[in-house]
Amino acid sequence: MSELLAQLSSILRAAWNYRWYALVSSWVLALGGWMFVYTMPDRFESSARVYVDTQSMLKPLMNGIAIQPNIDQQIAVMSKTLISRPNIEKVIRMADLDLKIKTPEEKERLIDRLISRISINPVGRENLFVIAYEDTKPESARNVVQSLMTIFVEGSLGDKRKDADTARRFLDEQIKTYEQKLVQAENSLKEFKRQHIGQMPEDGKDYYSQLAAVGAALNQAKLELAEAQKARDALKSQLSGDDLVVLPPQSDDAQGLNPELDSRIQSLKKNLDSLRLNYTEQHPDIIATKRIIEQLEEQRKQEAKGRKPTNYGGGQNGAIQQLKVALADAEAKVAGLSARVNEYSNRYNQFKAAANAIPQVEADFTQLNRDYQVNKQNYESLLARRESAHLSGEMDASTNVVDFRVIDPPRLPNQPSAPNRPLLMTAVLGVAALGGAAVALLLSQLRPTFNSRRELRDLTGLPILGSISMIWTKEQKRRARRGVWVYAGCYGALVLAFGAVMVFQSLVPRSAFM
Repeated sequence: MSELLAQLSSILRAAWNYRWYALVSSWVLALGGWMFVYTMPDRFESSARVYVDTQSMLKPLMNGIAIQPNIDQQIAVMSKTLISRPNIEKVIRMADLDLKIKTPEEKERLIDRLISRISINPVGRENLFVIAYEDTKPESARNVVQSLMTIFVEGSLGDKRKDADTARRFLDEQIKTYEQKLVQAENSLKEFKRQHIGQMPEDGKDYYSQLAAVGAALNQAKLELAEAQKARDALKSQLSGDDLVVLPPQSDDAQGLNPELDSRIQSLKKNLDSLRLNYTEQHPDIIATKRIIEQLEEQRKQEAKGRKPTNYGGGQNGAIQQLKVALADAEAKVAGLSARVNEYSNRYNQFKAAANAIPQVEADFTQLNRDYQVNKQNYESLLARRESAHLSGEMDASTNVVDFRVIDPPRLPNQPSAPNRPLLMTAVLGVAALGGAAVALLLSQLRPTFNSRRELRDLTGLPILGSISMIWTKEQKRRARRGVWVYAGCYGALVLAFGAVMVFQSLVPRSAFM
């Protein structure tokens, strides 16, 4: 530690020998730095705060009906892409910054300067943005911020409308394409049905389902035909054999003479029983029903009295006649069932004969129908989406889904925002002091001297036989002390000059010389 302190002391003593060079360097650096800081152009900052309100009452009302893009995401992207070259070129034209541009190089420098000085940052809460810009002219700063606000608002809404128009054009093109496909599919399906009449599946049933249905109907028809033939043969045996049964004539009972009249009486009696469950015998409906039943029974008795009696032989002829009528009905039924069996047999044979062709026809028909259904579904879906897009466009045109609110408009700045001259001049004073010390240290290294016997011995490696001390006279000591005071006074004057410069730049702004 002692060696380090000794070495540091030696360096400082060596630099002290060049203190006047350090003083001159500090003055030169300070004056030059202060002059540079003072002549730096003033920069004026203009800013504006914009709030983007995306919470519209229409959003929940139109949910599921109209297409609602992510407005918050679009605003965030627009805020990040606002400082782009196309937008900066628009700002230059809108703020009239291109009036003094004469060469492409000047335009490129202006664009680079604008990009470096424009800032747009979100502040605090969501969708609150601050747009700021610094320029040497207050009017230019305000005009640039105003132009950026205009581009920000119009760009956000314009991009949305542009996207909506692009989407509608795309949907119109797709609808035309699918409409042509749908017409082609309909024509293909119609032509296929015309070419394969009688071979198409019916009611959603394929070939094998229809074959099984026809086979079941054929078996049922054969069973009914066999039953009808048995009944017919039984009637024939009764007419041709000795087992004819003749019923004796009926008694004088009136029942059975008029079946229609008997049916009406039975129906009224059932109705009368139902009424008795709910009403008494004195109810008008019960009384009327009983009167009608009595009238019908009296009519049936009168018909029985007027009927002529028949003998036993007449009853036998009537029975034979009834058997013949029944036999004729049985023959007709057998003939009808035979025709049905023949028809089902022909159908079954046709299905069996087309066992190889019909499944392929059904497969082709299914493919055509599937293509038609897919095209129809896509076509209807595109129509619905186009209507939804149209409704969204109308909603955007008639209402303010996004509301831009200018919280703080851009104003003409009165005071420069930069440079911070007091801070910079203080920094210049510090740099000047350090620069003077650095000059002294550099000269001490370029022109080294030995301030002690130890330094000489350490450097040469030779023993020191002796040294001659410097004896200062009183006059020399007095001049040395005076030199120290002068040196300190010069640095004090530098500090006073710093104070004077600070007062001067605060009282006399740079704009007074412009």
